[in-house]
Amino acid sequence: MAKRGGPRAKAAELTIVGGATPRARKPRRNDWTKAKEETFLTTLAETCNVTHSAATAGVSVAAAYNRRKANAAFRAGWAEAIGTAYQRLELVMLDRALNGTEKIVVRKDGSEERMREYPNQIALHLLKMHRDGAMEALAEPAEGEVEELRERLFEKLERLRKREESRDAAE
Repeated sequence: MAKRGGPRAKAAELTIVGGATPRARKPRRNDWTKAKEETFLTTLAETCNVTHSAATAGVSVAAAYNRRKANAAFRAGWAEAIGTAYQRLELVMLDRALNGTEKIVVRKDGSEERMREYPNQIALHLLKMHRDGAMEALAEPAEGEVEELRERLFEKLERLRKREESRDAAE
């Protein structure tokens, strides 16, 4: 029996269609493709804007939310993209808090003066958000905690070794 589509079918991207018996078909204009998904997630990571990301990928906002609800891999990619966007935003805000932003003040006589403005509210908010993490990073673990962790690690390694030995013996 000859394969459908011949060698060209391999080069074309296919979409899986659900139902009683899933089958592959050529994607329609409104179907999600790997390229659309990648474009959407990349744009979402850059902008943290679902509407803009959907428009860039050529899909509707509703289609993006529906895909997120129905597709676990896409949902995970979405969460990762949002996390990346928030990390970038936090770095920009941290830079602003540390280095300030340039502000031009125009005097009554028309002269201009450039000055740096430091948004203390942003700095205070960032400090509050990361206080616990920073304290944990600075704190040395107690000797008992290190020993307990080491013991648990060795026990786990031993269980893994035994599992591998039994798997090798079964083969």
